[in-house]
Amino acid sequence: MASRKVLVSLDDRILARIDRAATRRGLSRSAYIARLATTENLNERGLGVDSSVHKALRSLDRLFRRKPVPTDATAEIRRMRDER
Repeated sequence: MASRKVLVSLDDRILARIDRAATRRGLSRSAYIARLATTENLNERGLGVDSSVHKALRSLDRLFRRKPVPTDATAEIRRMRDER
């Protein structure tokens, strides 16, 4: 992935906090800020933008089509418990 240099203005206190957090994680300032931006972007758009999430959801859909959830889940759990 190509990187581009950008100029960002930050308050000195915020920059110091970023530097400390990056150091604790063994990251450069740039890597830490990139991680924060990526995480924030995923949170804003949701995890569903990841193809592995879509694959997992399709798998769950197939599973529930084959074995639907019982209408009374509590009764089903009790039945399964009592079968042990």
